[in-house]
Parts: sequence; C-alpha cells; structure tokens
Amino acid sequence: MNCPKTPKRNQLTYALVSALLAATSLPAAAQQAGTEPPKEDTEQTDAKSAESKQAATDMAAVTVTGSRISRDTFNSVSPVQVINREATKIAGIATTTGALQSLAVTAGSEQINASFGGFVVDGGGGVNTLSLRGLGPNRTLTLLNGRRIGPAGSRGSVGAVDLNTLPSIIVDRTEILKDGASSIYGSDAVAGVVNIITRTKIDSPSVEVYYNAPSAGGGEEFQWSAAAGTSHDNWWLSGSVEFYNRAELTVGDRDWSSKCPRPRWGRNTDGSYGRDDWINPATGEPGCWGLDAGGVTMNTIGTPFILGRPGPGNLGFYGTNYPGEDVGLPPGMDYFNRWRPRPGTTGANLDDYEGVDAFGRDTFDPRMLNESMYSPTTNITGFLQGARDLNALGDAELYFDLLAHRRESRQTNYRQLIIDYPTGSPLLPESMRDFVTAAPPEDGTTNGLPVGVRTFIGFGNDKSKQTVNFFRFTGGLRGHLGAEWNYDLFLGYSRSDADYSMQSFISDRMAKAQDVVASGSGFVCRDTSDGCIAAPALTPAVIGGQLPADYINYIFRPVVGHTLFTEATGNFTVEGPLFDLPYGTVSAAVGAEYRRSKIDDSPDPNSVAHNLYGLTSSEATRGTDAVKEVFAEVEIPLLSGMRAAQELTLNTSWRYTDYDSYGSDTTYKIGLLYSPASWLSVRTSYGTSFRAPSLYEQFLGATTGFIGGGSDPCEDWTSLPEASPVRINCVAENIPERFTQNNSITVAGMGGASTGIEAETSKAKTVGIVLKPEFPGWFGDLSLAADWFNITVDNSVAQLSGATILNLCYGSNTSDFNADAGWCRMVTRHENNTLTVNQNYVNIASNRVRGWDFTARYVRDIGPGEFRATANMTNFMDQSGRTFPGDPMVNWTGTVNSPQKTGVLELSYEFRNWLLWYGLEWIDDQDSYAYLADGDADLLASYEDTYDMKIGDYYKSSIAVRYKADKWSLNAGIRNLSDRQPPSLSTGVVSTFANAPIYSGYDLLGRSYFMNFTKDF
Repeated sequence: MNCPKTPKRNQLTYALVSALLAATSLPAAAQQAGTEPPKEDTEQTDAKSAESKQAATDMAAVTVTGSRISRDTFNSVSPVQVINREATKIAGIATTTGALQSLAVTAGSEQINASFGGFVVDGGGGVNTLSLRGLGPNRTLTLLNGRRIGPAGSRGSVGAVDLNTLPSIIVDRTEILKDGASSIYGSDAVAGVVNIITRTKIDSPSVEVYYNAPSAGGGEEFQWSAAAGTSHDNWWLSGSVEFYNRAELTVGDRDWSSKCPRPRWGRNTDGSYGRDDWINPATGEPGCWGLDAGGVTMNTIGTPFILGRPGPGNLGFYGTNYPGEDVGLPPGMDYFNRWRPRPGTTGANLDDYEGVDAFGRDTFDPRMLNESMYSPTTNITGFLQGARDLNALGDAELYFDLLAHRRESRQTNYRQLIIDYPTGSPLLPESMRDFVTAAPPEDGTTNGLPVGVRTFIGFGNDKSKQTVNFFRFTGGLRGHLGAEWNYDLFLGYSRSDADYSMQSFISDRMAKAQDVVASGSGFVCRDTSDGCIAAPALTPAVIGGQLPADYINYIFRPVVGHTLFTEATGNFTVEGPLFDLPYGTVSAAVGAEYRRSKIDDSPDPNSVAHNLYGLTSSEATRGTDAVKEVFAEVEIPLLSGMRAAQELTLNTSWRYTDYDSYGSDTTYKIGLLYSPASWLSVRTSYGTSFRAPSLYEQFLGATTGFIGGGSDPCEDWTSLPEASPVRINCVAENIPERFTQNNSITVAGMGGASTGIEAETSKAKTVGIVLKPEFPGWFGDLSLAADWFNITVDNSVAQLSGATILNLCYGSNTSDFNADAGWCRMVTRHENNTLTVNQNYVNIASNRVRGWDFTARYVRDIGPGEFRATANMTNFMDQSGRTFPGDPMVNWTGTVNSPQKTGVLELSYEFRNWLLWYGLEWIDDQDSYAYLADGDADLLASYEDTYDMKIGDYYKSSIAVRYKADKWSLNAGIRNLSDRQPPSLSTGVVSTFANAPIYSGYDLLGRSYFMNFTKDF
C-alpha cells in the first residue's frame, strides 16, 4: 500500500521537480570504444531531419548500449544515460565505483557500498555492487567495452560484479541502459545494463592524484593513477595502473553515531521520542538501548524469573508493565530474569545483584565506537588493452584487454559473549547452582545440561579480513564480411580468487572449558589434551568483561576460508544491412554465445562443522552451470523524412537460452521509435527475460546463523490487541502468557537446487518522450525527457530473512493458520519453545517496480562562457511484491530506505580555463507507519505513540572549481557543503548506525574537501 506523504514545504523541492522537470535519462550518444566521445556527457540529437541526415553521412557508425546493430544516428529505441568521467571528477568522485553508486545513476535504489562492510552481504565483506531499479545486482548486467565482467568476492554468495575491480583513469564514459535487455545480452539484464567504455589510443601519458579529506577525520580517500599508450599505423597499445586507499571510518569518528542508540521508545510531552532523560545508575550515563552485537543487554546475567530487589530506576517484570494485576509482592520486591552486580560489589551470591528490566539494562561499551562504518580497503588495479590490424580475414583486427586487480579490505566489529554455565556447575556460586534458565543449547556448549546462568558479557572488538585477487582476459577478432557486414569473435575468461578470515569463539572449546574439576584453589579442564583452559568462575568481574587472557586465547580463534569463482565466455556476432526499404535499410545482427561458470567456496573446517559459536556456520558451496544461446536483432525503418513522421523505426530482438541447470526458453523484445518532428521523439518497448538462479542461489552450502529472541512474534503476545492475528495464532500454538524468548533463534538455509527452486521470468515495459524545442539562439538549448517503466519479475528467486518468515507464518490470517503449512512449514517450534527457521532460496510469486524517470537539461552561452543546468529525478510509483499467487501486491514505496522520489541537480559555468560547479542531491521523505500497521488503526496508533518511523527530506549540496591548462588541470571542492548528517529514527525499524538508517544515499562522512590533480606529458 502507498504510505501517506507529508506535503512538501521546501521551495527548493518545487524548483527541482517542477521548474526543472528533474528526472532521469535522455537517449544519449553512445559510440564504439576508440571513437571520439561527444562533448556533452549526456549529449542528445534530434530525430533525423534533413540537416541531421546530412550530418549523419559524415559520422562513423556507432553501437548504442542496448543494441548490437551499428547505426548512424544517436537516437535509440531504449533510454540510455551517458556519464562522462570528466563530469564525475568535477563532482569529486574519482573512482568508477563511486560514479556508478552515485544517486544520479542508482535513482533511489539501495546499493551495497563501503558502509555495509560489517554486514553479511552477497559477495562478502568489502564488496561493492550495483543494483538498478532496486531489483538487485543479480539482475543488473555490467559490461566492460561491451563484454561481460565476471563476478568477484568472497564467501559462498559470489554472483555479481565487484565494482572495486573496475579501472578509473582510463574510463572514457559509462552508458547506462535502464531498460530490460535480456534478449540482447542474456538473462541477467533484467533491470538494465551498465557499459563502461575505456579510452583506447592514448598517445600522451597522464597521471592523476586524488585526495578526499572529511573535516571530522576518518574515511579519507587517496588515489594515484597513471595511463599511457602508443599507436602506430597498424597497431596500438594502452593501459593504466591505479592505487586506491580508503581509511576506516569508525562509529566513534562522528558525534551523531557516537551517541547511545535508542529506540526512542514512547512519545514525550514535547512530541519528541525517547527517554533521553533516563540515566543508567550503574554508569551515570544516559541509557543505551540498541546493541549492534546481537543482543539486548550487557554486563548482566540471565536467570529464571525470581523474586528480588530492583536496582534504581527499574520497574520489574510485573510492576507498571502489567498495571491492575495484584500479585501480592513484598514491598520493594519484584520479579526479574536479568541481574547486574550492585555497584562496588565483589560478592558472588544473588543478594549481591540487583534486578534490571528492559529499560535498565546496560547495553553500551566504549569499544562499540571502534566498529567500522566505512570498511577500509587498499585496491591495486592494472588494465592493458591493444589491437593489431592483420590485413587479412576481411581487414581483421586482433584485439585484447587484460584486467588485474587486488583488494585487501577489513572490518572491525563488536562482539557480545554469552557464556552459558550449566545447572550444577561448580563454577557457579552455590546460591545459583540449582537454577534452570533454559534448555540445553543445540551448540553443545553446556555438554547437554540445562543452562543454569547465562552471562551477557561485553567482549570487545574482532576483525574480519578479505583478500581478493581478480583476473580477466578477453581476446577477439573483428573484421568485415564482404563490403557491408561485420563480424566479431571473442573469448573471455575471468577468475576471482579470495581468502577471507575472521575471529570466532569455538563451540567445542567452550564446551570443553565448562567441563571442569577442582584443582587447588581453582579449576582445570577435565580433558587438557589440546591445552584446554577452564572457564572462569562466575564473578562480577567476569560479568564485566574481565576474562583471563589464556581462556580467551583458547576459545577465540582465527577462522579462514577460500573462494574461487571462474567464468568463461565465447561469443560470435555478425551484423550489417539486410535489404533496402523505401525509407531506409533493414539491418540485423545475429550471433551465438556460450558461458560456463564455476564456484568453489571452502569455509574453515570449524565453519563446516557448525562449530562457530554464535556466528553463521557454512558448508562448502560448489557448483557449475553453463548456458548456450543464439540471438538475433532486426531494425526496420518504417518511415523517414515525411511530414509528421520524421522517423518511425521498429527494433526487435530474440534469444534462445539453454541452461544445463534449468533447461531452455526464449525471450524477445520489441521497441518502437517515432519522431513526428525534429524536436519530438516518442519511444516504447516491451521485453521478456528468463533467468536461471545464479550459482550460489542454486548451490549455497548449508548455513546456520542466529537472530535475536526478540524476533519471535509470540514474545509477550499478551500485549498485542485481541484481534491481532499474531496473538490469536500464538494462542493456537499454546504459547504461555507473558512469554519471553530466552534463546537465540536458529536460522538455517542453503541453495535451492536441492529443494526445487525454479527459474524466474520477467516482463519489462517502457514508454518515453523526448522534447528538444527549437528556440531562438539567444534562448539557448532546452531538452526534456520522461520515461515510464514497469518491470515485473515472476517466480522471483529470493532468500527471505528469518524474521520475515516468522512474521509471514504467525501474521497469516487466523482462518488459514496451520503450523505445518504455508510459510509455517519453514518454522519449527520445539517443545521448549526454541525456534528454528529454514531460509532456503525459494521462489516467491512476483516483484514489481513501476515509475517515471525525468530529465531536464538547459545550455546557454552567457558572457564569455557556457552555462549548463541538468536535473534528474526518479519517481517510484510502485515497489511491491507478493509471496503467494493470489495475494494482493504490497507496495513499500515511500517507506524508510525505499524513497519514492530522488533527484540530482547540477549547475556549471565554464569560461576560458575555468569551470564552476554546484550539485544538489535530494532524497524524498519516508514514512513506515502505515506500511507496518497494514491497515490496523489500533496498531498504527500504537506505532505512532511508541516509535519514530518517519524521516524528512534529505538534501546535500556540493561545490567545485576547475582550472585547466594545456598540460595539467586541478579541480577542488567541498562535498556535503552544509555538513548534513544522516536522518534519525528509532532503532529496530531498519539497520542503523546509532539512530541513522544505513542507506547508500545518505552521506556518513559529512563535509569533506577534495582535490584532483591531472598532469599530461
């Protein structure tokens, strides 16, 4: 459903949207690598008028991304946006990664960038990927000079291009096709195609030095790069080498992220959220509510609910949490299941502890500030390309390109350590030895005994590291067949070889350390064969994180894995004219392609044995797949040069695909370009796709992880409205009143090949209009474009989160609830109410994205120079999906991290050797209340009174200046001029740093100063 939107009050928004028609992409100039690029980064031309037809005769034929047919006009049937590298340098973006993940390209879609380094993402830590239309990187095809780039990364979920592997200084421009093109390029071009085109013949060597320094420190970027080449009568060679380093940005590097994260629970009398005035009596500091370490409490112990004395400011289990219930408690006493040592105590009996409730738990540790917000990385990239004329085989040219890349990235995380002391353990104080807090954990750390006391210890920081070596080679032969036809035969091979490591507690060592016997004044392991060190006896110091170093060294060990991904490609294409019609020549391209991919991920033996305590364990991921394809494209000029029909062109394409894994299917695309006048063009297209699941979606090794017990929908179900489906379904499962889930929820998953996952299909529709009115010369040039898109993916391959599956199970209609059917088939609730959720890759019914791209560009000579204004905006009308056929489509557009509108405005003035530039990025406001309440008025009111789930419009301004001499240039500027911080909301709505949502469109660095110096020789 659409969430209600707050009326805009900022006049700048109106200026961006209405006055400038802020939007996405005009059909853009696109040329073969090596030809001179257009002067303007998004240059457009009219449909062929008499003048343009004459000009076209002087142009070399070009190939536009989205087609395999060369043409002598820049108008294309599909919308193509072109980004010139010089334009991104002016904006302070030196890397191809940064350019591709900029708001202008991604148009509101969330990207996996440096801020996701500490999260479990496809491709492993430190990876950067690209997703168009929010459909995911597996549905976005990335090309280098028109040929595929192989996936790269670490761990078992490698399947997309890692943008880190791409060169920068040698890039000429990037062409982005925001339209489905599976029939042209293959199955993964569902949402669009990105084609990075390099400069070829470079006769003048050049070097670049780039530096970006945030004013608050942390996250500094440095890049050194060089490009050179040589060309002769019948051969040329060029290449580049680059060194890039990004420093770590930690949570403690920014004031807004250093603050204690709070759920901002409850609306205060002034309308704000959060109990900001509550002071934790144990620390004297404001209470911290979020714990980015997998738990909700620290430096406490967990026990059964027992009667005790609350600490200052704590309400207890009954008390005011359940008003009106008379339980006859003694004065000053209440029931608690969480306890902390009284300040200053060194005792070990329960009398030395005070009870704490959900509001009094200490969940902050200064070492949390060491966590990475931006993953640090060092990248070295080399690129070499060349060609030689053979003067044979149809004036053939033998060509190649070679890409080599090495990435070393790391992340700093924070860990909570839960030590389960078994019932009856001699390591427990006598007053606690008879406690039974939880059933024996499945990890075996209590040696099959019930948990007596559970400790929640702030352990500290750990490190994760990745080293990725990527290699790609492409070689081919292209020439003429007769007078007018051309052929291109190429072979490609890519190899990603990665090592990854992290630190983890080892389950069997923790279990062994709990099996102790008395020795002198202390304890030793019963079995000391591997140097076992006994767990420490439970004391307030241990609860506070003071653990013996030899015990830590025994249970906390490095684990290392290795990932190899290879891909081989062969392609043969011929293209040229078929025959003449009254209004032009019918052209065609036909060809065949073969691709074979292989993945081999070998996790650490402890991971394979599910022996990593509290972390995801993974078995090996191994599999291969191959696809054979034949394709054809035909372009037919139906009308040309007529009154009210300057151009009418039909483009059709067809592809037959045969996977080893999922059999065969055909896809097609039909596009039409109509230009009734030289200043007006209308285009439309309809295409289909057939995508077999990627290798990891098919063969991902069995993984086991954990999510917090708070994700159990039945926890505290008595507080839900009586009509709530969750409440009714939890009662049907005989969940006790005031139920608390004391155990983490086990989440297990694997690839879908063994469970019947099917291939997915999609349909993509676009309708666009391009306007370039003919104004007098004094007015300047104005271009406008609008493109409507609608992409629906059926049988979509997805891996839903454990929390999502639980909510789908228990949130189902009460009349349909069946613990053994539907989504509940993936949920197992054991006798002790512990939970296991299966999250294999599955097919869901459908996903859909629908909306508008708009672009406005104005160019005019003013005084001694040229003024240019460009505005782009994307408006998502629909980002929706449904899980089962027949379900209504649920639309999440406008919710947090799924903005409905995003826009970019750029203004520049170039005169003599100078260029002045201003940029503005805008992200629409977002509101998750109505979406999460799902039409329940009582639930909506409860959310509005409890959580802040709404953020306002976000603006970021940047400025730059460039001076360009004959042999050198310098541009410098300030990004995020006003030092705009990310917006703030309640924790628990989406993933956050403190109270800031983690979303690629928001700037975590703050104001930063950049410089880019280029020297030609």
